[in-house]
Amino acid sequence: MVAHRLTSVFALLFFRAATSAAAGSVASDQLQPFTVQDLVRLERISEIAASPDGKRVAYTLRTTEMEANKGRTGIWLADASPRTSRGAAAQRLTDIAANSSSAEWSPDGRFIYFLSNRSGSTQVWRVAAGSARHGEQRSFDAPGAAAAQVTDLPLDVGSFRVSPKGDRIVVSAEVFLDCPDLACTKQRLEAAEHSNAKGVLYTRLFVRHWDSWSDERRSQLFAMALDDVARGTPVPLTGGIGDVPSKPFGGREDYAFSPDGTQVAFSVRATAGEPWSTNFDIYEVAAAGGTPRNLTAENPAWDGQPAYSPDGTQLAYAAMDRPGFEADRFHLVLLNLKSGMKRPLTLNWDRSIASFAWSRDGKSLFAATDHLGQRPLWSIDARTGRASAITGSGEVEGFSAGTRKVFYAFSSLGGPADLYAVGFAGGLPQQLTHVNQAALAQRKFGEYEQFSFAGWNGENVFGYVVKPPDFKRDQKYPLAFLVHGGPQGSFANSWNWRWNAQAFAGAGYGVVMIDFHGSTGYGQAFTDSISGDWGGKPFEDLKLGLEAALKQYPWLDGDHACALGGSYGGYMMNWIAGQWPDRFKCLVSHDGIFDNRSMYYSTEELWFPEHEFSAPEYQNPAPYAKHNPVDYVSKWKTPTLVIHGQQDYRVPDSQGLAVFTALQRQGIPSEFLYFPSENHWVLKPADSIQWYDTVLAWLNRWTQP
Repeated sequence: MVAHRLTSVFALLFFRAATSAAAGSVASDQLQPFTVQDLVRLERISEIAASPDGKRVAYTLRTTEMEANKGRTGIWLADASPRTSRGAAAQRLTDIAANSSSAEWSPDGRFIYFLSNRSGSTQVWRVAAGSARHGEQRSFDAPGAAAAQVTDLPLDVGSFRVSPKGDRIVVSAEVFLDCPDLACTKQRLEAAEHSNAKGVLYTRLFVRHWDSWSDERRSQLFAMALDDVARGTPVPLTGGIGDVPSKPFGGREDYAFSPDGTQVAFSVRATAGEPWSTNFDIYEVAAAGGTPRNLTAENPAWDGQPAYSPDGTQLAYAAMDRPGFEADRFHLVLLNLKSGMKRPLTLNWDRSIASFAWSRDGKSLFAATDHLGQRPLWSIDARTGRASAITGSGEVEGFSAGTRKVFYAFSSLGGPADLYAVGFAGGLPQQLTHVNQAALAQRKFGEYEQFSFAGWNGENVFGYVVKPPDFKRDQKYPLAFLVHGGPQGSFANSWNWRWNAQAFAGAGYGVVMIDFHGSTGYGQAFTDSISGDWGGKPFEDLKLGLEAALKQYPWLDGDHACALGGSYGGYMMNWIAGQWPDRFKCLVSHDGIFDNRSMYYSTEELWFPEHEFSAPEYQNPAPYAKHNPVDYVSKWKTPTLVIHGQQDYRVPDSQGLAVFTALQRQGIPSEFLYFPSENHWVLKPADSIQWYDTVLAWLNRWTQP
């Protein structure tokens, strides 16, 4: 077996350049390893919005309030001029005492609209963006001045978009569909809160989803006239078809205004059969109100992210081809709005579109896709569909197209995201922010490399290895073997806020991660190969990948190794416990599936197991039993830390309790870390610190020579 090295030079050099630029140099022997205490305090960039003239960019920045045990968000503004990369500071536009997010520019560039809870409920506000365009005589307020409330609705605003003409605003709000207005929904919620009877009667599934129980409200779009404020009675647009944006993770990408502001396109899944359907359709409705028209009724799979071309003649959207499969390939389709003809643009490109946007001139589209352990930004020719990468190794987490540049948030295994700009054709990126520069300059990080090996059936499989920051070539280091979830996912060359490789490396571990069969970014056939074979090809890749890493990197101590994983990775820990019980000194199983059969009847999104195992469990039980951890409990012997969140309704906590019961009843060393207020992820800063402290204590206990 031969492994080869693909060093992530681009990402590592960018990260080192950013941290070394901090005020005052720090001697290398004074630097401390990166820890979870550092991780939870780092600032996070998201929701990038380029100005109409393409010279500035607004973004959301999240900071952490440790005493309050939560994050706080604000809107910031950065200049894209070359001087910014030489240290000009970005500017905060919003009140530090409130949460603000989701920046969107007014068409003339004078204002930035945003969501804020500063009034006591979440409403749309706007703030002066400053900087009049060249030649204008009007006096603009200074950036950050004159913040004003735009909407004053009885319900929280979930998301919004401003018309390209600036005369209308569309907002989303969660309502009872049988209510005639928003006030009715508020009154019913207040009545339920004050009622002594707390029982809820359900008549359909999705009684709970992700981390919350349903109260029968639906997210819907409403339009209002807009001048200085939103005026008039909100006009419903989405007709109660389903949730817009979709739950639980949908956002503004689920709907869009036409360039003339007269139409709104939105993506929605009908409520009928919702728990076992991935059939989202694109609808179009008049922005002033009317009956929505289905534009993609012929496709029984997912159609999403509608985006009008700048000239309004085409509607681009991302489409899947296979119903019921959430990890099918998203490819771009262009719909001619006059003729109704649909033209697949990237059907022959074997990559799945994660997100996309039109260029301002309509000649190309920009897209981010997983690609061989990276997530670069691509420019796609709108005529031919030809795609060219315009960023290097690492992960593009979000982006917004300006007039000549694309602004994007870029991260890697070497550091969290900062804001960059790059030309439409690529080239040397311009760094616009250094949000964590001071904190990171005080820490040292482990170098990382990508490697490949012959995996299942001799096919090429990729992985990453991360060295401890105090690495010495003649020393052996215990190994943390991280297994990603999904299972159609990837740890890849990205900064993970949950399973952070540098936090493990900083604790003295060599880290190995394998993009086994089923991972994304290696072609759809590679992704498809895990379905129905959860304990087969991926398990073989993990065994071969570990073997390859130990041969390639002799400083890894394979005799003192622990394996860790969450979600599917947690399932894999439970599978390893019965199939490879003598390999690891310990396991960490976070939110992992214990019994595929009972899991089917307690999870919420039924389309997932029904695709992975070809049918409902009661119709075809054999695939559910094919690689089922519960059937091999008698072979378990590896000390295991079990972790679960009470509000995890994707993999309910009964699965974690069952794992702990199986371990304890057999006298296998085990502990159970339970988070009453966490879901499938661990999000609160104090809980994240406890998670890492507990996990690292477990690893230290079992990997010491």
